[in-house]
Amino acid sequence: MLPTVARVLDLDVMRRGLPEVVAGAAQLERPVRWVHVSELPDVAGMLQGGELVLTTGIALPEDRDGLARYVRELDEVGVAGLVVEFGRRYFDSLPRALVHAADQRGLPLIVLRRELRFVAITEAVHALVVNAQLEQLRTSEAVHQVFNELAVEGAEPAEVVRQVARMAGRPVVLENLAHQVLTHDPAGRSESELLEGWERRSRGVHPPGRTGYDPRSGWLVTAVGARGQDWGRLVLAEEPVPLPAGTPHPHAMLLERGAATLALNRLVVRDRESLERQTHRTLLSGILTHSLTVSEVALRAQALGVPLESRRLVGVVLRQRREPIPAALEAQARLRDFTELAAGAIRACRLTALVGALDDEGVGLLITLGSQQDEHTALDSFATALRRLVTESSRDTPAPAVEPVIAVGSSVGSVRDARRTLLEATQVADAALHDGGRTSSYYRLPDVRLRGLLHLLRDDARLQTYVERELGPLLAYDAEHGGQLVQLLRIYLDQGRNKSAAADAAHLSRPSFYDRLHKVERILGVDLDQVESCLSLHVALLALDAVRR
Repeated sequence: MLPTVARVLDLDVMRRGLPEVVAGAAQLERPVRWVHVSELPDVAGMLQGGELVLTTGIALPEDRDGLARYVRELDEVGVAGLVVEFGRRYFDSLPRALVHAADQRGLPLIVLRRELRFVAITEAVHALVVNAQLEQLRTSEAVHQVFNELAVEGAEPAEVVRQVARMAGRPVVLENLAHQVLTHDPAGRSESELLEGWERRSRGVHPPGRTGYDPRSGWLVTAVGARGQDWGRLVLAEEPVPLPAGTPHPHAMLLERGAATLALNRLVVRDRESLERQTHRTLLSGILTHSLTVSEVALRAQALGVPLESRRLVGVVLRQRREPIPAALEAQARLRDFTELAAGAIRACRLTALVGALDDEGVGLLITLGSQQDEHTALDSFATALRRLVTESSRDTPAPAVEPVIAVGSSVGSVRDARRTLLEATQVADAALHDGGRTSSYYRLPDVRLRGLLHLLRDDARLQTYVERELGPLLAYDAEHGGQLVQLLRIYLDQGRNKSAAADAAHLSRPSFYDRLHKVERILGVDLDQVESCLSLHVALLALDAVRR
């Protein structure tokens, strides 16, 4: 960082001249880019700005207008300050016109009461300037090396923001164009103070240019985007500090390099889920795994534009009824598209919700409802919108549209209970996947009935023991002989013990089907004509599905 006028005055070589500030004392933080020695009254034409001008004043104008014009030209060109040495032209004081003009312009005006060798001042200040420039080069090289590595490694936005905050020592926030927080790093500060009322505060900050400093808020802001399409802003938030006009912010280059890395990574990974979905997924995961506290979830969701406090919260889990796709990349793309469809349905219904992938197969939502919103109406509207979007998206693909399973948990009244409604929705979704005959909008726990109860108990060792006791011998026979007797038993029970209908459903002749059914009876030691035996086996098959999920 370039030395300021105040730093120059504090040098030993300057102190020996007994410097005294006689005007512009409020502007001593101006950076000094160079030192220029001149006695010419029209020296401004040779300057570029940022110079500290040294003079004995021997050739300065004598009249008031000439002195005022001299100060005005120096100020307009942007000099850092003017130093006048006593002993040649002036001895005890400077002309009032010179001091008044400098004071009016806010130009630092310093007198040296003892004679100095100007070359000594020049050498000392230029040494500071060169050292500052070398330090800037070293810093720039270090910044570029760090962010080049992050770009090559495809670092997540959170890691890029964390690195910017660490190097700047200040809180950093990445927001979208709606001023919602995508990711942030408080740099050791209070997270609540950083994010409280973020959208309102951010909308009031409009610095000029793509990168600009807002002196009122103290924020340094740069746009994030590429190819002429900005999609967010990177904000370095700190307390307001005086920054001389025309002086670049010391962290501007760091912030711009971080923004460039974010933009580049977004281009490289544009086929992955959006930043909004990543952030939503992180919050949903934090709720389910307890990795985030209740206050952290509420605060981050509020900053993201999804208020959770003083609202009714409804957990929703979406699954797709189709066979898993072997190709991992294709499965990820399908899940990403399904997640974006869910987010689109939420927007279409003008609801607010956290929307993100829960696992490799499902999408989770935490819908927030106000006191005037009817829960059933909102869920019906969402289900209708989602099915419409799924149908529309399938028009460009050869595969027919697949009805999504929409499972809903019980509504809760606090963020602390959000985990419960999400877990319940997950359990309902797992159970509902095997129910192919339902046509209503969505499932809730009462809708999945016995299947839902078994899914709730699937981790209970007693249920697993029951499955083994009822079906163990048949499962072992199929495993050893490569048979399909368990499936045949399932078809028989699904057809209401109607042997003729079951034979048709199994695509077998009746004698062949009857023969295999007798084999099932021998292996299990049961009579399939008894209602109680069939009921017990049917429950065991449903429990087997639950355990295997």
